[in-house]
Amino acid sequence: MNISPVALARIYEEDFKQDMAALKVLPPTVYMRVTDNIPQIISFIKTIIASGQAYATSQGNVYFDVKSWGKRYGVLTTIYPDTQEEAVDTDKRHGKDFALWKAAKPQELSWTSPWGNGRPGWHIECSTISSAVFGKQLDIHTGGIDLAFPHHENEIAQCEVYHQCEQWGNYFLHSGHLHVKGSQEKMSKSLKNYITIKDFLKKFSSDQFRMFCLRSRYSSAVEFSDESMDDAKHLLQAISSFIRDANAYIKGQLVCDPVREDVLWERLANTKATVKAAFADDFDTSRAVAAIVDLIHHGNRQLKAVTKDAGSPRSSVLYGSVISYIEGFFNALGMSFGERQVALGGGDSAVLSNVIDELVRFRSKVRHYALALPEEAAEAVPTEAAVGAKGPKQEQKEKRQQLMQERKPLLEACDSLRGDLAAFGIHIKDRAAVSTWEIVEGGQAEQQPEKKS
Repeated sequence: MNISPVALARIYEEDFKQDMAALKVLPPTVYMRVTDNIPQIISFIKTIIASGQAYATSQGNVYFDVKSWGKRYGVLTTIYPDTQEEAVDTDKRHGKDFALWKAAKPQELSWTSPWGNGRPGWHIECSTISSAVFGKQLDIHTGGIDLAFPHHENEIAQCEVYHQCEQWGNYFLHSGHLHVKGSQEKMSKSLKNYITIKDFLKKFSSDQFRMFCLRSRYSSAVEFSDESMDDAKHLLQAISSFIRDANAYIKGQLVCDPVREDVLWERLANTKATVKAAFADDFDTSRAVAAIVDLIHHGNRQLKAVTKDAGSPRSSVLYGSVISYIEGFFNALGMSFGERQVALGGGDSAVLSNVIDELVRFRSKVRHYALALPEEAAEAVPTEAAVGAKGPKQEQKEKRQQLMQERKPLLEACDSLRGDLAAFGIHIKDRAAVSTWEIVEGGQAEQQPEKKS
């Protein structure tokens, strides 16, 4: 079956959009295609030729004259034209001159131009389209570290000639490569050492991938492995667990000793300052995440001092502020830790959430009934009539054992329901007053048998 190059490109374009949506990457404001901008590219090249910084050859190619551009070339990578070699077996004047327009090869997609049928060079496409959208200057330009030279270096040269400016891009942020564990080579199609996004998302979530990325500097090479992904998954679960525990504390479902508010308020303020400094330091996300984890550690430590005194005042504003800050931090990075964090799927997720609420509430009532056994009576002073007969304590003990035996099936049913729901990733936590639930990614959660309180 024959398919046109444009139609083939559209197929992969849609596939790419679906993968980005699955990773929760926000779409750009506008998609720009090279094939829709050929006249603009030709006009861009004409302007560079007219400025004296490019030349056409008899073979139908157009090259940027790096040597004539002078010392402005090499601002990113310190590769300068005065060190370049002479061109060999080519129609270039110098070895580092790069193509703005390439003469068409047999059966290659091509367009008509003043220099003959051909196609744009790789670098001129980006210069033309970015100029069409943003004008004569960019604030931030991103890309992989492998694009610094020659792609970004050549973009700078083209744009600064075209716009007659001295600094086209203010900041270039170059990201490190993704490596498979144990390999020095980056993931690439040519080496066949890659994992497709679709296959990846069968095993891990988009939030887990984001956490995996956040734990390294964007500019560093990152080693991908199941172990590193599992670390990211466990960290997400720990954060989610803390937020749920803190919410339970705020609602009075988790009772603990009075909180040292001064200590935790100070810790929250320090965390905010550390995170701000980390992001100001070339987006050091690993240091920012470490600060958040440290805040959670201190918040958890104070929640662990469980007490039976439900009359103590709760530090609800403090823990609400901590939760709000943590959720705001991750929301800004495209991750969600709300009360119902995990997507339950489809438009019925709110209904399903309410159904689980009612189910867990019913189970909690059954469980509390089963555990509500009479307390053992205080040891009574034996009377003359009671000598040789069963005392009140013995009778109470026997009654308690009988009730425990009668209600045991109820506790077993509660235990079984918790285990069955865990198989679907729904993890129930039994509190002193009520039970709460969460969705644990990865399915089965470790279960403990029901115990009487």
